[in-house]
Amino acid sequence: MCASVKHSTRGPALIPRMKTKHRIYYVALFSVVLLGLLATGVFQFWPHSIEASGDWAVEKRSAALPVVRLPSDSPVPERGDLSCRMHTCFDVYRCGFNPKNKIKVYIYSLKKYVDELGVPVSDTISREYNELLSAIADSDYYTEDISRACLFVPSIDLLSQHALRIRETAQALAQLSRWDRGTNHLLFNMLPGGPPDYNTALDVPRDRALLAGGGFSTWTYRQGYDVSIPVYSPLSAEVALPEKEPGPRRYFLLSSQMAVHPEYREELEALQAKHGEAVLVLDKCTNLSEGVLSVRKRCHKHQVFDYPQVLQEATFCVVLRGARLGQAVLSDVLQAGCVPVIIADSYILPFSEVLDWKRASVVVPEEKIADVYSILQSIPRRQIEEMQRQKWSSVSNPLFLPLIPPQSQGFTAIVLTYDRVESLFRVITEVSKVPSLSKLLVVWNNQNKNPPEDSLWPKIRVPLKVVRTAENKLSNRFFPYDEIETEAVLAIDDDIIMLTSDELQFGYEVWREFPDRLVGYPGRLHLWDHEMNKWKYESEWTNEVSMVLTGAAFYHKYFNYLYTYKMPGDIKNWVDAHMNCEDIAMNFLVANVTGKAVIKVTPRKKFKCPECTAIDGLSLDQTHMVERSECINKFASVFGTMPLKVVEHRADPVLYKDDFPEKLKSFPNIGSL
Repeated sequence: MCASVKHSTRGPALIPRMKTKHRIYYVALFSVVLLGLLATGVFQFWPHSIEASGDWAVEKRSAALPVVRLPSDSPVPERGDLSCRMHTCFDVYRCGFNPKNKIKVYIYSLKKYVDELGVPVSDTISREYNELLSAIADSDYYTEDISRACLFVPSIDLLSQHALRIRETAQALAQLSRWDRGTNHLLFNMLPGGPPDYNTALDVPRDRALLAGGGFSTWTYRQGYDVSIPVYSPLSAEVALPEKEPGPRRYFLLSSQMAVHPEYREELEALQAKHGEAVLVLDKCTNLSEGVLSVRKRCHKHQVFDYPQVLQEATFCVVLRGARLGQAVLSDVLQAGCVPVIIADSYILPFSEVLDWKRASVVVPEEKIADVYSILQSIPRRQIEEMQRQKWSSVSNPLFLPLIPPQSQGFTAIVLTYDRVESLFRVITEVSKVPSLSKLLVVWNNQNKNPPEDSLWPKIRVPLKVVRTAENKLSNRFFPYDEIETEAVLAIDDDIIMLTSDELQFGYEVWREFPDRLVGYPGRLHLWDHEMNKWKYESEWTNEVSMVLTGAAFYHKYFNYLYTYKMPGDIKNWVDAHMNCEDIAMNFLVANVTGKAVIKVTPRKKFKCPECTAIDGLSLDQTHMVERSECINKFASVFGTMPLKVVEHRADPVLYKDDFPEKLKSFPNIGSL
């Protein structure tokens, strides 16, 4: 038995560190853009596997490009549909008929677009966009066959709006052979808007096209459809900085941006005057020798600092909005291991759909700049060091599972417990018999009582970890613990002692075929009460099921991230306050994201623990059951829809009822009602 006790306040590393090469940056960028697109979309869980792809050279630079002349009356796409979501504007059927269910991306051929007078619509393709297209073409997503493509990427460079003629660029997009109002087209833009307004999204009319953009605001971002990406920083790609251990730095707070609004600079300099050497406010250098690159230098009075190296000398680094919300300095700060202090109201942070920025940054309202020093001083040192450790990395997503995940990886069983030690030990013993169990994680939810000593725990063949929680919350069972290394998770209560090894192994096998589903044992149903005119929770035996309780259910670990960081509204807080319905909330979440029903496995319907009393079990309390109906109505209101799907089937082993010798059956002990 391998038991260790640790706190659950620690979570996964969520912020990947910037690479030092352009090509690596864009390979990672496109991979995470796809992850961002798929993290909350309709085709989030489309089965994916790898195949060799062709090569892309962005069409021989030396060769003459085909010229496309755009008459002045050429069609212009609609401005952009702000109501677009994956289920309304994305054609998932284009993604489903590729051999072996691979998601593929097509890049349009490079062409030269000119207006009626022969004047080019835009400059030549930039180095950055060249690298981006090359990265896509070198990836396993690329296809040269347009008929196989799920996503379409134009070879029209939209990275910087400053270089574009807005109307003519939109006309060029409309000429693309598969444009169809921009459906399934992915556009990249890092510098949106222009003077004097500097819109936070690309001004080029794009209709339904998806936009991977740097600098979105809450007003222009279509959640679950667009992807907020970091503004590219050449310095992050070209300058390699050494690793630094977490801990105090020479400066507590540093500001390195040059084009800061005078009012903001005045407030920052006031902080510097008040707190002395703890705060350093840098500006553009005016006294550099000829030939010295000013972009790599910052100055304070007559003192010159190397940039971005100076960022490593600070604990916190200011990332302040300029004319645009998105700033390249964010990439520089993260690469330097400095904790970003983001001061940009309404800014949608890069990849915020899948990254928890609270773990690696501090967001301060613009009106609180004068208080930023005291705000940062209030953060415990241990938390600051955790922030410094965060690195750029992506969250695993079911999209990247093979069609059937490998059996060899197995699953992690998570048991939420309070103080039913005898029952807990029986559950551990029974679950440990399942062949595909890889690890067992006990979430100890009792802050007033220590878990048993290591020597008292059952001796089992797989690692057993004990995680102590900081607070007694039901949502702790769905936290994305670092200890979860498998794709599959079995959530099981500490009183579910009746499930056999065969039942659990069979449930895992079913999940492997349907890794986007909740696959579980206790089935429940939601019904519409016509007399009360609201939803009702039903636990009686019926021919239908719309939920499986997570007291015994398999699911993909990615849903822990969504539950913890992306649960809509106040649902998670409501669950923890009422100590009820975390299982219903998870059912809502999975159904809403996938649009699919749960899968109930095996015939068993009774799950009561004979030894557990009403004092022990939350679910035996009368009020607890009444609240279940309230939960359904509450969650439906927050989600704005009823995502649960009713089905009339379950999954059983093929031969379990047949009159065959037991030795011929894969799962002979499948249990009973």
